[in-house]
Amino acid sequence: MAGKSVNKVILIGNLGKDPEVKYTPQGKAVARIALATNWSSKDTAGNWQDHTDWHNVVLWERLAEVAGQYLKKGGKVYIEGRLQTRSWDDKTSGQKKYMTEVVANDMMLLSGRGEGGGSGDFSGGSRGSSSSADGGNNFDQRTPEPEPAGAGTGPITDEDIPF
Repeated sequence: MAGKSVNKVILIGNLGKDPEVKYTPQGKAVARIALATNWSSKDTAGNWQDHTDWHNVVLWERLAEVAGQYLKKGGKVYIEGRLQTRSWDDKTSGQKKYMTEVVANDMMLLSGRGEGGGSGDFSGGSRGSSSSADGGNNFDQRTPEPEPAGAGTGPITDEDIPF
């Protein structure tokens, strides 16, 4: 198995804003979405704390068009793709900048109509559509605040393991 590698990302989350759809000079559609996912951990006092991670997602061609048509802020979506890191030189500071994003190759709308989008699989694959069972949106849509230095660096105990 030498030489093989895996670069696969699967996310289920809620959109932080409506998709931005643009077109390349060659006419290819490209959409960018900000996707929020939540997770929980216990703090030192044993209380559960909710956390939100934000993911930059890029969709191309038909996926981009569908995202622009059906995805709305707050809508729940399944994204499957790969990680990609781009770099460029900042024009003002001259520093090299980096951005890691998910390049999507599969998308399923999980919100019902009126909840930020329709429901369906737009990858062209054989998966059926699915919908949110509760239709609720319990994701914190605020931009996360930076954690203070040293936060979460204490030893892990049995109480920290969620199962």
